[in-house]
Amino acid sequence: MRETFLLLSLLTLSPLLALSSDPPFSCDPSDPSSRNYAFCNVKLPIEQRAQDLVSRLTVEEKITQLGDVAPAISRLGIPAYKWWSEALHGVAYGGRGSTNYDGKIKSATSFPQVILTGATFNPLLWYKIGEAVGTEARAIYNSGQLQGLTFWAPNINIFRDPRWGRGQETPGEDPLTTSKYAALFVRGVQGDSYQGRHVPVLKASACCKHFTAYDLERWGNVTRFTFNAVVTAQDLEDTYQPPFKSCVEDGHASGMMCAYNEVNGVPPCGDYNLLTKLARQEWKFYGYIVSDCDAVEVIQDFHNYSKTPEDAVAYALKAGMDVNCGSYVQNYSASALQQGKITEADINRALHNLFSVRIRLGLFNGNPTRYKKYGSIGPDQVCSKEHQNLALEVALQGIVLLKNNYNLLPLSKPQVSSLAVIGPNANNAELLVGNYHGPPCINITPLQALQGYIKDTRYVAGCGDAACNTSVTIDQAVQVASSVDYVVLFVGLDQNQEREDLDRYSLLLPGAQKDLITSVAKVAKKPVILVLLCGGPVDVSFAKSDPKIGAIVWAGYPGQAGGSAIAQVLFGEHNPGGKLPLTWYPQDYTRIPMTDMNMRANPATGYPGRTYRFYKGETVFPFGYGLSYSNYSHKFVSKTGKLYMNTITNTQRTKIAHNNDHYHISEIGLDACEKLKFPATVRVENHGPMEGRQPVLLFLRWPNETNGRPAKQLIGFDSVHLKAGEAAHVEFAVSPCEHFSRVTEEGKRVIDKGSHFMMVEEEEFEISVMD
Repeated sequence: MRETFLLLSLLTLSPLLALSSDPPFSCDPSDPSSRNYAFCNVKLPIEQRAQDLVSRLTVEEKITQLGDVAPAISRLGIPAYKWWSEALHGVAYGGRGSTNYDGKIKSATSFPQVILTGATFNPLLWYKIGEAVGTEARAIYNSGQLQGLTFWAPNINIFRDPRWGRGQETPGEDPLTTSKYAALFVRGVQGDSYQGRHVPVLKASACCKHFTAYDLERWGNVTRFTFNAVVTAQDLEDTYQPPFKSCVEDGHASGMMCAYNEVNGVPPCGDYNLLTKLARQEWKFYGYIVSDCDAVEVIQDFHNYSKTPEDAVAYALKAGMDVNCGSYVQNYSASALQQGKITEADINRALHNLFSVRIRLGLFNGNPTRYKKYGSIGPDQVCSKEHQNLALEVALQGIVLLKNNYNLLPLSKPQVSSLAVIGPNANNAELLVGNYHGPPCINITPLQALQGYIKDTRYVAGCGDAACNTSVTIDQAVQVASSVDYVVLFVGLDQNQEREDLDRYSLLLPGAQKDLITSVAKVAKKPVILVLLCGGPVDVSFAKSDPKIGAIVWAGYPGQAGGSAIAQVLFGEHNPGGKLPLTWYPQDYTRIPMTDMNMRANPATGYPGRTYRFYKGETVFPFGYGLSYSNYSHKFVSKTGKLYMNTITNTQRTKIAHNNDHYHISEIGLDACEKLKFPATVRVENHGPMEGRQPVLLFLRWPNETNGRPAKQLIGFDSVHLKAGEAAHVEFAVSPCEHFSRVTEEGKRVIDKGSHFMMVEEEEFEISVMD
């Protein structure tokens, strides 16, 4: 969202809602008139209640409800509502409905930034984070410190380019990982079970954003407000759309946000094919669609897609958008109606979706604090011990060990008599929580945590901040480094390097950071330990090859417990097991324009492709990479060497017999696809010397990369905890229609006949698909 827009809107519109010690609600049983309203009758279907409510509004009242700040309709007992709240990795600041932390509740659990959470490859953790966020959101709402229960998270755009400033907000570059994260986080927030069983009343509402192909902020003279993302049908189907489809079909999200950028010349907030035909009709989306802030105005003022503001409003409402973040639609709907560019039916459709969600949240059932299920959620469930322990556990499982020469790590406390902690990111509490955060329950910096381990811990920042171009004191850092047993350097990026509205131009460490590292490493008595705090990847090839740098650890932005988690990993109280959820590219990759949306490489032009699936080039560290203090082996114990398509009915086999080398998924059918499923079991063994948690990543590859096939494709993952010497079986449910299929240039999914290879680490076996 745009900062200038937010500031102006807060100044002009915030008086519409006053802070209260009670949560806003409608249909108060003590109000006799409420008994006459069908929308207050909890026994009626939600659709009927919403229809009744909308039918009672005047046109003028209806129009006032089309912005994210919806004023009260006093004559019906309907309170004001603020649609915009944030909860990316904890209930956060940001948005006009955001939390007021001036009451009983002063803080909220701040989990690791999503990119580090993605590195856990632990689906259950993702659900638990969403569950905790939803619980804390409802607790804050019940305390009267929150003005809405609709949260604009998760961000499930693909981390396509390593320079993207908002990549830190996502689970990474892989469509399957992002799809699973989307569904499980949403289920947790909304109150559904881990398996997806629905609840009648939403605990809170989650919103999948930004729909679609949004992954550029500001690169050169191109901004997200002007960018036209030219995307092939092939890339849309197998890269950009799967997370949103999963968020809707598997997560049953009650909200979606359409993006700023154009996609193939059409702004998503004005695209009927995208919002209505695809999301609502094909995916069966049930909820509300919100514009990114000012995105309707962007249709007019930046894309020049419409001739007048009324045209922009008409495009958005007729496409299927329901509420505008901002006041633009509120300002121009009356004139659009008068000019015949929209009808009252268009407004009614939008309001029906909006009020349906508010009813599903229980906000038209009387005082929400009296619900049997959610009314008892109070301040004691915010920053609870359980949630804080979860924040620590996620950070521990996400931290990735990238280098560990000479088994430098883990450190042994008795052998470390003195420790130097050096670097601009060592003692910056704000840095740890990334962006879109609230006030954390606690915030222990790495320096503070390490001081609790080693009494003689000496600290030098080395430079003023991550930019490392002011207050540079390399000489002082060198002096301290040469006088101690061990040195830990904390470097990387911060929100001044990567964030919303700010992409990077370089993948190198900023400013004098490299000089600081190499100068310190040169004089240190032992090889130094490098800890990288950043969301996007950095090219640390120099550190990877320098024998004086013995270990490299990536800790993302690890949240409120990040300092403690890093210390526990460094001193062996936790065995690292995180795996990189994105490719780490060399600096040379920046010659590729950020504006090129193509995923697949093009040898004719020298375009190297994007992400581990299609990139043709050297990496600093590959997707899925991560070391441990233990050694693990992987072995397939159940193998299906041949996959016969004769499980398909004769009628279906006749339909697809015309395809000589592949089967069209659309022709196979859902029932037949179910029959093709089979289990794949992997035996994982921890050969010691420490217990640990190991993500198990199951890939598929084809014999070649013709026809746009990926080099390999992640088709399943899970996380298993093993004691030293222990083994366990991890079973994957393999669906050939989903996992063996590739996407044609026309955007159609097909399964090729012939060889397919399933892979886990060093293990691989062939499966032949045949009639």
